[in-house]
Amino acid sequence: MTFPPSVIEKIGFYVYCLIDPETSQTFYIGKGTGNRVFNHAQAAISKPDPSEKLDRIREIMSKGFKVAHIIQRHGLTEKEAFEVEAALIDYVGMVSLTNQLQGHYSGDRGRMTVDELIEMYAAPEITILEPGILVIINRRFRQGMNDSELYEATLGNWVIGSRREQAKYVFAVSNQIVRAVYEIERWYSADQRVPPQSDTLNRWCFEGKPALELKHYVGGSIARYLSKGSQNPIRYVNC
Repeated sequence: MTFPPSVIEKIGFYVYCLIDPETSQTFYIGKGTGNRVFNHAQAAISKPDPSEKLDRIREIMSKGFKVAHIIQRHGLTEKEAFEVEAALIDYVGMVSLTNQLQGHYSGDRGRMTVDELIEMYAAPEITILEPGILVIINRRFRQGMNDSELYEATLGNWVIGSRREQAKYVFAVSNQIVRAVYEIERWYSADQRVPPQSDTLNRWCFEGKPALELKHYVGGSIARYLSKGSQNPIRYVNC
């Protein structure tokens, strides 16, 4: 299925949902122009690549169904499409979707409670003096996590290069707020933590201990170190 050229000219950028017709569940949210909304089903047929999204489409097709396509908004600018896409992803939740990334600006302006919003904008900005790595754990963080849960959410697996060896500390960050600081004791391949698979190749975890001497950073805002719209969960500071 494709849009007629006359339709493509009129709808501009749009935001769409892919829906399982058997369960009526939205399993993917995206943005695009032209026939982007239909490309996923075509890729599921023509490409053998394994992915949660394509596997879900193949499963639907194997039952004799067709993926349902819903256009949520059209006639948008690209910037507006990014915003609508991000808002929908935040609303539905990554747990229910096969999207690999959150929408643009989700870390800066994404879904949060009123208390989290106040916390983010009321937190004092800090200047980090030590060589460290900021690890953004927005998707893994929740209020009320104990120390072990917070450490588990932070330690990996991360796509990170040899520059990691210059860092002495890891800062666990969510909603621009430092939640904990760890002194790095060693790095090890993510394959040592979980069975080797495609999403652990070239990924690393760290082993560390709470950096009690840097406890004064906890609760501070690191907004100055974040690039607007960046989806990379890793930031280097002073290294």
